[in-house]
Amino acid sequence: MKYGFDSEKYLKIQSEHIKERIARFGDKLYLEFGGKLFDDNHASRVLPGFRPDNKLRMLMQLSSEAEIIIVISATDIEKNKIRSDLGITYDMDVLRLREEFENRGLLVNSVVITHYNGQASADAYRTRLERMGITVYYHHTIEGYPNNVTLIDSDEGFGRNDYVRTTRPLVVVTAPGPGSGKMAVCLSQLYQEHKRGIKAGYAKFETFPVWNLPLKHPINLAYEAATADLNDVNMIDPFHLEAYGKTAVNYNRDIEIFPVLNALFEGIYGENPYKSPTDMGVNMLGFCISDEEVCSNAAKDEIVRRYYEALRKLAEGNGTEGEVTKTALLMRQAGITTAWRKTTVAAYERSLETGVASAAIELSDGTIITAKTSPLLGPSAALILNATKHLADIDHNIRLIPQEMIEPIARTKVSFLHGHNPRLHTDEVLVALSMLSTTDENCRRALETLPLLEGCQVHSSVLLSEVDRKTFKKLGVGLTCDPVKKNKTSV
Repeated sequence: MKYGFDSEKYLKIQSEHIKERIARFGDKLYLEFGGKLFDDNHASRVLPGFRPDNKLRMLMQLSSEAEIIIVISATDIEKNKIRSDLGITYDMDVLRLREEFENRGLLVNSVVITHYNGQASADAYRTRLERMGITVYYHHTIEGYPNNVTLIDSDEGFGRNDYVRTTRPLVVVTAPGPGSGKMAVCLSQLYQEHKRGIKAGYAKFETFPVWNLPLKHPINLAYEAATADLNDVNMIDPFHLEAYGKTAVNYNRDIEIFPVLNALFEGIYGENPYKSPTDMGVNMLGFCISDEEVCSNAAKDEIVRRYYEALRKLAEGNGTEGEVTKTALLMRQAGITTAWRKTTVAAYERSLETGVASAAIELSDGTIITAKTSPLLGPSAALILNATKHLADIDHNIRLIPQEMIEPIARTKVSFLHGHNPRLHTDEVLVALSMLSTTDENCRRALETLPLLEGCQVHSSVLLSEVDRKTFKKLGVGLTCDPVKKNKTSV
């Protein structure tokens, strides 16, 4: 894989910049962390060389100065909101995040339940956490938030919230997902600290959009594609342009809320230390891009991937036409079509040639491997076998898994498990290869090539099963599918 991002430089200058921001405010800095502290797979896809846990590694360099507050909305608890990438509820993800942070030596201060107005589910969750020894605070719903500044900036607004007691100069405020109320927690704490005579500041750490790249740069367009369901829009920061005469990129929600934040800061401090939303940020990502062409190409890949993801969600009844339309528009702005992904063209051509569902993978050296549906293998399972044989330099005509082994598995799936599809999925093929690898040298060599699939790109001419999608994800493969639902007996 070609790298376009310098992770070591990022870790160094990002931690230094945060230290400078802490020093600027005196006693304490509340740092709102947007996006994911780890598992940031979007960043690693559009910035080859960025590690998914880079932000967490950077924070670990500040571990002696930092503590973490995890925020969850009472509304999300009540609705059992699910984190789509992990398939777990937000309330479970709070516990996962806490464990991950503490396993890395980071201090987790507490959990703050926001948007609280007496929900029984929130009370039950608080009781559960407290039995585990976790400190929990309530922050209440404030009528008219965020526009009713007079009420918000009063004892009946932020003053009603529990005061979160902190002990370190850097307080990182994070959450399982967007809309949890991280910013409100930070601002409430500024109000509470000010009342107690403690100097505290606020800053925001959003990975995207990258403020010092052009508005329509592929990396920033890829961020818009990633948030198409939230309808986020990248914009030129007008406050930054007016204050400094320089162009900076931010996104609509921060720009829209800035006048309100300005009034809140003035109410708390008498003046706003920031002249623009961009000023509030501490992100140094744009200074660590080492090869812009590599990152631009990766970002274009991501835009196409998001387009196909929007189509998949729509086909499965979980998406909207608006999301599809927006990602299609972003492709046009990036000057690309779905043909930008070579695997899309290759899978389509193989499907047209064979008349059955097909798939294609682009390996790290640019080689394209294809596969088609067969009576005993789905296209993705056949593709795994073809790709590993190529990487292990095994003759294509050699059968890694004998037909006499596949047939009884297929019969079991249909006869005993009452399935409609006898064909093997990718995970079943990998299990079969593993069993055979103890006695078959070719199977052993094929299995050993699996790590080489990480970062490769795959396209299928039909929607793959959830099992196949999860297998490719675990292998680190970027997958897209045509929004064509398969027949029950087709793949």
